[in-house]
Amino acid sequence: MGFGWNFDNSYARLSDTFYAIVGLHPVSDPKIVLFNEELAKELGLSSEELQSEEGVQILAGNKAPEGSFPMAQAYAGHQFGYFTMLGDGRAVLYGEQMTPENERFDIQLKGAGRTPFSRGGDGRAALGPMLREYIISEAMHGLGIPTTRSLAVVSTGEKIIRETHLPGAILTRVASSHIRVGTFQFVANWGSYEDLQSLASYTIIRHYTDIPNSDNQYLYLLQEVIRKQAELIAKWQLVGFIHGVMNTDNMAISGESIDFGPCAFMDTYNPETVFSSIDTQGRYAYVNQPKMGLWNLARFAESLVPLLDDDEEKAIEIAQGQISQYMPQFEKNWLDGMRAKLGLFDEEEQDKQLADELLNLMERNRADYTNTFRALTIGLHENSPLHGKEGFEEWLQKWEQRRGRQSQSAEESMELMKNSNPSVIPRNHRVEEALDAAVNDGDLSVLERLLAALADPYDYSSDFEEYCTLPEKPQRPYRTFCGT
Repeated sequence: MGFGWNFDNSYARLSDTFYAIVGLHPVSDPKIVLFNEELAKELGLSSEELQSEEGVQILAGNKAPEGSFPMAQAYAGHQFGYFTMLGDGRAVLYGEQMTPENERFDIQLKGAGRTPFSRGGDGRAALGPMLREYIISEAMHGLGIPTTRSLAVVSTGEKIIRETHLPGAILTRVASSHIRVGTFQFVANWGSYEDLQSLASYTIIRHYTDIPNSDNQYLYLLQEVIRKQAELIAKWQLVGFIHGVMNTDNMAISGESIDFGPCAFMDTYNPETVFSSIDTQGRYAYVNQPKMGLWNLARFAESLVPLLDDDEEKAIEIAQGQISQYMPQFEKNWLDGMRAKLGLFDEEEQDKQLADELLNLMERNRADYTNTFRALTIGLHENSPLHGKEGFEEWLQKWEQRRGRQSQSAEESMELMKNSNPSVIPRNHRVEEALDAAVNDGDLSVLERLLAALADPYDYSSDFEEYCTLPEKPQRPYRTFCGT
C-alpha cells in the first residue's frame, strides 16, 4: 500500500538563496500523541502506515520520506517593529505533497532540531505548545478561517530546557506554503533583483494563477495579497481571535493563519485585550490587528517596489495607492460579517451603528463576546450576558425592527446567524485544562473531547454545551507564551 507520499518540490527548484539544505536530527523514543486521520486522507496519505513504526520515524524527523527534499527556509521579519534576519530555526520542510485532487501542500516538521538559522537556539519544541498549535489550527479550520493545519504531534522521549525541563515534541504542519511577507523582505534586503522577480513569479504560479496576463503581474500580486489579508483579519475579528505575534514573518502570502504561539480567543469583550506575555505595549492587541495588517502589508509593498515600475518614485506611488485600498476592504469584510452575525441579509446605512452600539454595550458591561451572539442566535435573550443591563432592551427593539425590514423570514435570519456565530470556541480555560491533562497526566481524553467539539463549532445541539460555559473569574489576566 505504501505511505502515499507524492512529493513535487517546486520550492527546491528556486535559487538556494531561499533555503538551506539540512540534515535530520533523530530523537530517541518517538511516539504519536495526536494524529489527524481526516487530514491524512485529504492529503492522500495512509493513516495506517503513518502510524506504524516506520511512519512514526518519519513524523519524528528520524527518517525522511521518499521523494522529500529536507530544507530550512530563509526569511526575515519585523518582530515587534524591529527588522532582523530570521529563517526556520527549528523547522524542517520535507517538501510539497501533491494530493489526489492535485493540490499542493507543504509538509513541515516543527521542533525538528537545529538548522543554520537557529540563532543559538536548540531547534526543539515542547509538547504543550505543539498540542496548543494542533488545537488552535484545527479550531480555526472548523470555524472556516483559512489556516495552516496539523497532521500529527509526536513526543520525542527527550527533555528540552526552557524555564524548566519539559517533554519534547514535534508537530507536522501542513500549509498551502510557508512563503511569508518576511520571505520577500529577506530577498529584497539580501538577494538580487532576479531573486526578487523569481520569488514573486513563483508565488503567483503557486497561489494566484487566476491573475490575468498583463504588463505588470506583480501589481496584481500585491492587490491579491491585500485582498486576502483584508478577508482573513476580518474573520479573526469576527470570532474574537487574537493572534498575539503579527510580525511580518508570521504573515503568510497565501492568506492563511500561521504560527499559533501566544494566541487565544476573547471571553470578555474588551478591544484592548492582549494575551501574549511578550506584548507588553499592546502592539498586537485585538483592536490593533487590522492596523497591524496594514503595517505588514506596507512592508510587503516596499519589498515589491523594484518590480512595480522602473521609476522608483512612480513605483512607490503605485504601492501607496494599493495599500490605501486595504482598510476599506477590511471594513467592508468586517461589516458584511457583522451583518451575518446579526442575521441581516441586505444592507442599510445604519447597520454599522447598530453593530457598534452592541459592541459598546458588551464592552461597558464586560459581556462575553461569543455568548452574546450565541444568545441572540437562539433567541434566548434572558440568557444573554447583557440581559437586564441598561440600554440592552432598547438595542433589541432596534435590531428586531431592522430585521423586520428585510424580506427574509425570522427562520432564515436565525439560520444565517447559526452559520455565522460559533456556539463553541477554544476557550482559554478549556485549552489549559486539556493541555494540563495531556502533558502532566498523560490523559488525552480531555483534549480529544475538546477537539471533537471544535470540529463543528456551529453545531447548536446540546452535545457540547459544556464548552459554552465561562471560567471562574480569574485572579489575574490570562497570558500565553510563544513556546520557543
